[in-house]
Amino acid sequence: MNQQQERLISLDMFRGFTIALMILVNNPGDWSHVYAPLLHAKWHGWTPTDLVFPFFLFIVGVAMSYSFSRRIMLGDTKLQLWVKIITRTIIIFAIGLLLSLFPFFHFSEMRIPGVLQRIAVCYFFASLLLIYWSKKFQCGWTVFLLLIYWILIKTIPVPGYGAGMIDQPQGNLCWYLDSQLLAGHTWKNAPAPGFDPEGIFSTIPAIATVMLGIFAGDWLRSRQKQNQKVIGLLVAGIVGLVLGSIMNIWLPINKNLWTSSYAVFMSGLAAIFLAVCYWFIDVKGFKTWTKPFVVFGSNAITVFALSGIVAKLTIYIKWKQADGSLISLRTFLYDNFFHSWASDYFASLLYPIFWNLIFLGLMWILYRRRIFIKV
Repeated sequence: MNQQQERLISLDMFRGFTIALMILVNNPGDWSHVYAPLLHAKWHGWTPTDLVFPFFLFIVGVAMSYSFSRRIMLGDTKLQLWVKIITRTIIIFAIGLLLSLFPFFHFSEMRIPGVLQRIAVCYFFASLLLIYWSKKFQCGWTVFLLLIYWILIKTIPVPGYGAGMIDQPQGNLCWYLDSQLLAGHTWKNAPAPGFDPEGIFSTIPAIATVMLGIFAGDWLRSRQKQNQKVIGLLVAGIVGLVLGSIMNIWLPINKNLWTSSYAVFMSGLAAIFLAVCYWFIDVKGFKTWTKPFVVFGSNAITVFALSGIVAKLTIYIKWKQADGSLISLRTFLYDNFFHSWASDYFASLLYPIFWNLIFLGLMWILYRRRIFIKV
């Protein structure tokens, strides 16, 4: 099989699994009753929930390796590539802003950073490296991004706090830049006022996460035998885990700051997960069980946007009860269909599982009709 043409079912499954996990952790029935693994780490450290975003950026990188090589093979010029890159960057960023504004569209309070916004920015700069630099220089730039972020966040003094204040949300360089440059436009529920977990400065190592995904994609596209590809990914993943753990000694693993140790460690986990998926699905052919995740992964942006819109609608759609009090659609569904018979924590878990099944059904309809909404 031509490696350039090969489609990885394991990558589609990996993407769909990540989307399903995102819905699971973002939509509990009751935030006061959530199993610990389904919550982000409060600051330093990590939980399974902290895998979601770096896994998705890593997947973006792997997919970029395939898509860019395919377009180059088809004869696209750099100008054509850049038209596609800029268009895609703008669309993804715009969707992120629209989700932030929905449903009230208060531009004066609009959160500018966000998940899709970070994906768009990382995609743009990773594309720049991919098109204009050789593999050797891409590796060098990736190391540089991780090191320069580490050096700057530890050495540049923040007014009123000094240098290297990373043990709390307020006082670090990420918080300072976001609070100054994005004043009034950061996440309202952030660990500290003015801070944003998808802010400006912490996007630097996030770009490196995408680049590490690109390297994984390049390896899978190589002419190596399939078993060698699996072993190579596993070895790279283990190296990432060990190196990230060593880096953690001096620069703690932290999702909110997207520390360099976090980027390396999570990319290591992503490489191992992808290796296992690739071996089971693309090498051994165990594909049947992957169908629900492949369906999700085939319309990932659609699921992401739809889940965000529905989550807000269920909060803001309200009506009066017999006693005159208001009840939201979310509360009505949760109390009557889940909390009425299940324990607090189990009911809170069942609620996002329910929405996963609803979205899966909708995406299955699109999948059966071969409708894939791409940007």
